[in-house]
Amino acid sequence: MKNIKNKKIKSQNITDDKLTIFEIEQGDEELTTHSGLALIGALLAKTRIKNRLNKTMSNEQKKPHISNGTVGIAYIGLLCQGKSDFDHIEPFREDNFFLISLNIRETPSSPTLRQRLDMVAKDGQWNNILLEESAELIKKINAPLTPVYLGKENRAYVPLDIDVSPFDNSNTKKEGVSRTYKGTDGYAPIFAYLAKEGYCVNTELHQGSEHCQKNTPEFIAESIRYARKITHKPLLLRMDSGNDSVSNIEICLNNETQVDFIIKRNLRKETPEGWLLLAKNNKDIYCQEREGKKVYYGSMMKYKKELKREIRVVYKITERTSDKNGQIFLIPQVEAETYWTSLPDPPHVIEKLYHEHGTSEQFHSEIKTDLDLERLPSGKFDTNNLVLHFGVVAYNLLRMIGQSTTRMKHVPLRKQAERRRIKTVIQNLITLASRLVSHARKKKLQFGKHSPWFETFKQVYSVCLAR
Repeated sequence: MKNIKNKKIKSQNITDDKLTIFEIEQGDEELTTHSGLALIGALLAKTRIKNRLNKTMSNEQKKPHISNGTVGIAYIGLLCQGKSDFDHIEPFREDNFFLISLNIRETPSSPTLRQRLDMVAKDGQWNNILLEESAELIKKINAPLTPVYLGKENRAYVPLDIDVSPFDNSNTKKEGVSRTYKGTDGYAPIFAYLAKEGYCVNTELHQGSEHCQKNTPEFIAESIRYARKITHKPLLLRMDSGNDSVSNIEICLNNETQVDFIIKRNLRKETPEGWLLLAKNNKDIYCQEREGKKVYYGSMMKYKKELKREIRVVYKITERTSDKNGQIFLIPQVEAETYWTSLPDPPHVIEKLYHEHGTSEQFHSEIKTDLDLERLPSGKFDTNNLVLHFGVVAYNLLRMIGQSTTRMKHVPLRKQAERRRIKTVIQNLITLASRLVSHARKKKLQFGKHSPWFETFKQVYSVCLAR
């Protein structure tokens, strides 16, 4: 009877329309809303970022109170919560858990963070350190890199996707902001992503109006070098038509940086109708997907005089004489997709592989929105370039944590996924509430009794420490 009465009372409380008035008071317990920084700190401990940044102290600095390494680690901790603005560091200056989790002695102020990054951004030395250490960490923890398999032999290639993504910085007077090809004012940084997981191995900030091909051959060579620090498997470079350049293909064919490639061609003065005539004359693979739509697949060799050799061209030509509803066109619609490639596989396989390159748009989105990096925080171009490199480190750290959960069985999400979005990792693991307990020279994180992510967090933390 007692249990029944309790149930009735509980039901009455739920249906009662009277507002519950809470008393607001502050306790003595140390609580944190960002327990996931313990995961970030465990991974950063496996890098030499702090030590290497400390060794870059310039003559101008004269033994600063807060070291370069501390500034760099603190900013990475901030970015891993999806906060990029320098002022966002202020609430963490009195946060004991922020210091303990990232293994730093003091949190820099907003002016210190801004001024230090302005000071060191000019020579680009930090950019190289961040990219190298990020690549070394991915290799050190043996992060899974999912390749693509081709042919009956199941040849494995690790994709290396290089692409430009405009950053909208309209209505600002930041250095380097200009009109992008998307029609907005901003920047046009270039990124290189490795494997299906999309680990970022290289980046470079460009002014918005610069052509996407500017400095791209050098960027490709650098990206290949960073990728090979992580994996020795064959690489497959994929780029879109904005990077249809002989110099890019030359890098791919160079003995030192040799990789296989799929680069979408820019038709330039060629016409889709001309390619359709060629396809019909060559009696290539033809299929009729529906009434009024014909598709031709084929390949040929084209001689490039700059390279003094032939390069394979794969094409897909689509001819539509009516739409899907049966409406007949007065003039047939013709589309032509052509690709430079070093692969020997059938044309439809090459086309499918190239379209998988579009996944990199999702990676751009995660950097721009989930890490809040689209509107970069500084007015100086070099500083924003450095911030973008810090963003690469934070992005990869969160990607590693997210990917470790995909292999766990009891994750409190309905759908199993091959890749966790950065936003999902931040919301569910980084900004997780707990209580910091100090006892017998030990630090403990105590989670709520009904915390759904407790078991997952515990497993991920043990994985981060073990590696």
